[in-house]
Amino acid sequence: MAFFRTLSVAIAALAALLLRAPPAAAQQTFQTTAPSVILMDADTRSVLFEKNADQPVTPASTVKVMTAELVFREIREGRLALDTEFVVSENAWRTGGALSRGSSMFAALHSRIKIEDLLRGLLIVSGNDAAITLAEGIAGTEVAFAQKMTQRARELGLQNMNFRNAWGKDDPAQKVTPREMALLAGHVIGAYPDFYRFFSEREFTWSKIKQQNRNPLLGMDIGADGLKTGNIDEVSGYGLIGSAVQNGQRLILAMYGMRNAKDRSEEARKILQWGFRSFESKSVFNAGETVGDARLYGGATMSVPLVTPRPVKILVPRGSSERLSGRIVYSGPVPAPVTEGQEIARLKLFRGNTLALETPLNAGETVETGPLQRRALDALLELGGGLVRKYVFHQ
Repeated sequence: MAFFRTLSVAIAALAALLLRAPPAAAQQTFQTTAPSVILMDADTRSVLFEKNADQPVTPASTVKVMTAELVFREIREGRLALDTEFVVSENAWRTGGALSRGSSMFAALHSRIKIEDLLRGLLIVSGNDAAITLAEGIAGTEVAFAQKMTQRARELGLQNMNFRNAWGKDDPAQKVTPREMALLAGHVIGAYPDFYRFFSEREFTWSKIKQQNRNPLLGMDIGADGLKTGNIDEVSGYGLIGSAVQNGQRLILAMYGMRNAKDRSEEARKILQWGFRSFESKSVFNAGETVGDARLYGGATMSVPLVTPRPVKILVPRGSSERLSGRIVYSGPVPAPVTEGQEIARLKLFRGNTLALETPLNAGETVETGPLQRRALDALLELGGGLVRKYVFHQ
């Protein structure tokens, strides 16, 4: 039964919020040479700056953040342990090892290596052999592991990620977006604090070969503690997923397409420093506050209130009078019954034309299925509405 449509409802209260913001002599502007970039506050998920953030890009070795996420999850759910050992196959050794002339932890053929060391090889020195060994150890083949990566991305709500390998080999079908890589980084940081430490370790020695962490941000005095770099010459350019903390605030940066490693480092530093000094937090809604309502189909009532499960805050430029606006977006009418706490909609907050924040909205109360007469009336109303929408659309 085709009773679903996407609705967008303007939130008038948000305009009032912004009117309380202090005036500014001129709106803040920022320019970057990065072709594709997004800067995000980790706590609020507020977007501080974006440029081509939804443009598909080749992830190169930044794909290893997703490889690590699957490994972390296997450990957390008890199917693996840090001291579980995987065998380095000939494929991993030949494709990702020293013979390949790519980044490698120099794992020996047919050797048994603990997952903890493979993770260090993966995240500190960007070892392709480590990535392939982990993929084969978990899924049997790298192809099967890549399928798990794409499936896991969908589970996390990352709809534009598609994976074909675990280490960043060029493949025209392997694509991500800067926005979703930043969201993935935020998930990894929040969900796996015990494992996130691997990203910030400065060096790793294996097979008597000492290598430094490839993330240039770690050597800068900006509070950086992760995540990954990547590049495929003339394909992806130089990319970086980075995170840093200053004065209790964590920012996440995803940047792709830089011309060389030097430009990547300097631009990443500039963007992060600008973010830390240029924004302040504004409270929009308290936890449990009613934001709006959603139309119900076949319910004991015609609508259900929508509440925020947690406080909603947004970062805005310091001293800015830039306009905030908001929308409640959901597919509806929502079929009854609904349960209190059930996610019903998404709240989207815009700073100017920039989608600054997206957060879930839950049902504020339980609504049971209504009587037959109510359901019949709703069906008629929805049918009529559908005909009107179809007519208007085609005209």
